[in-house]
Amino acid sequence: MEARELREAIRSIPDFPKPGILFRDISPLLEEATLFARTIDLLAASCADLSPDKIVGLDARGFIFGAALAYKLGVGFVPVRKKGKLPAKTISHSYRLEYGVAEFEIHCDSIRRDTSVVLVDDLLATGGTANAALHLLGELGAVVLRSLFVIELAPLGGREALAPADVRSLVCYRS
Repeated sequence: MEARELREAIRSIPDFPKPGILFRDISPLLEEATLFARTIDLLAASCADLSPDKIVGLDARGFIFGAALAYKLGVGFVPVRKKGKLPAKTISHSYRLEYGVAEFEIHCDSIRRDTSVVLVDDLLATGGTANAALHLLGELGAVVLRSLFVIELAPLGGREALAPADVRSLVCYRS
């Protein structure tokens, strides 16, 4: 199974969550056991040259892939959540989306200085969410080894927005 098969399984839903947005639905990757396993295997292969201490997943779909990847690699998982969802002391950073503004938080004690991490999310579009998470990880002193995405919407420039970060994606959509 190659990236093409993953790409073909992802549904494109027009005008969701609002008019003008073409939403990439990962549900078929999650619902089919072989597709989900292959997705996690490909993410793990993207880390073969690394030895991260933790996987950091972005709210909310990054939790699905990040937690499974952390389990596969035998490392801890750290969630980066939307504002107001974490119970202990946090730091936060706001960011712009293609269709609004949001804020991410991370527990202050979830990552110690010089902890090596891999950032995981389902989708790289403009890079706003990933940049916000990278900002938070920088504040905590983490060493970000790589940023992994299942889907990349290349025309939206997220990869360039994250430069010089090491960015990898499994499925790339180009217009």
